[in-house]
Amino acid sequence: MLLLIDAGNTRIKWALSAPASTAGAWLASGTVAHAQLDTLAAAWASLDISGVLLSNVAGTAIGARLRAQLPALPPPAIATFASLPRLAGLRNDYRDPAQLGCDRFAAAIGAHALAPGQAVIVANCGTATTIDAITADGVFLGGMILPGLGLMASSLARNTAQLPQIAGDSPLPAGFADNTDDAILSGCLAAQAGAIERAVRMHGASACLLSGGAASRIAPALTLPVPLQLVDNIVMIGLQAAARSGEEAGQQGTHAC
Repeated sequence: MLLLIDAGNTRIKWALSAPASTAGAWLASGTVAHAQLDTLAAAWASLDISGVLLSNVAGTAIGARLRAQLPALPPPAIATFASLPRLAGLRNDYRDPAQLGCDRFAAAIGAHALAPGQAVIVANCGTATTIDAITADGVFLGGMILPGLGLMASSLARNTAQLPQIAGDSPLPAGFADNTDDAILSGCLAAQAGAIERAVRMHGASACLLSGGAASRIAPALTLPVPLQLVDNIVMIGLQAAARSGEEAGQQGTHAC
C-alpha cells in the first residue's frame, strides 16, 4: 500500500491508498498540526506500507522530521514528489517548471484527473489560497497566490491598532456588514471569492474545483457561471494519480527530482 503525505504550511495530511482504489478512496487517513508531527510514527506503525510519496512545502526541517517517522523501507520506496515538465497526463507550462510549488502541481494533476477534458480552475484554500488554470487538453497554465482567509483576517488584526482578531469559526455575514468584525470577514471573503471568480472568467473555465480548510467557508460567497465542486484533499488525489501514472509506466518511485 502507498502512503501519501501532504506536508503543508500548518498541517500534515496523510492517506493510505491501495493500487486500484478510486480517487479519494483511502484505506486510512489523518491530519496533524506540525506540533503533533511526532505522533505519526505510532499512527503509521500498524499500517501495511510498501511505499511512500511525500509532497512537502513546509521546509527541510519538517521533511526530515517526517522521514524519521516513517517505517523502515528500502530507499527506492520513499519518493519525494516534485514539479516536473510533464506527469500523469499534465504538461507543466510554468516558465521554470521546477519552481512551481509541488502542492500546486499535485492539485492541478488531481483537478485534471477529476475533470478530464474540461478547462478547470482549481482553488486550494489553506494558509495561502492558490488558484490555478488547467486546459481541457491537460496543460497547466499558471495561476494566482494570495493570503488565505485566516491569514488575511490575522494580518488586519496584527497590523492595525484597533481592529479585532476574528475567530476562525465566526458566522458568515450576510450583505453589507453593520459591525467591524463582520466587515473584516466580509471583506476577506469578498477578496477570496473575487479572485476565484476572476480566474474562472479569465480562463473561460467549464468547471471550478475548491479544496482546502477554508473551502467550505468561501464556497457560499462564490457566484460562478460554471459548476462548483468541493473536493477534500485535492493535493492527495493528485499524488494518488501521479503514483498510479508512474506505476502504469513501469516507473514506480520516479517522482522525485
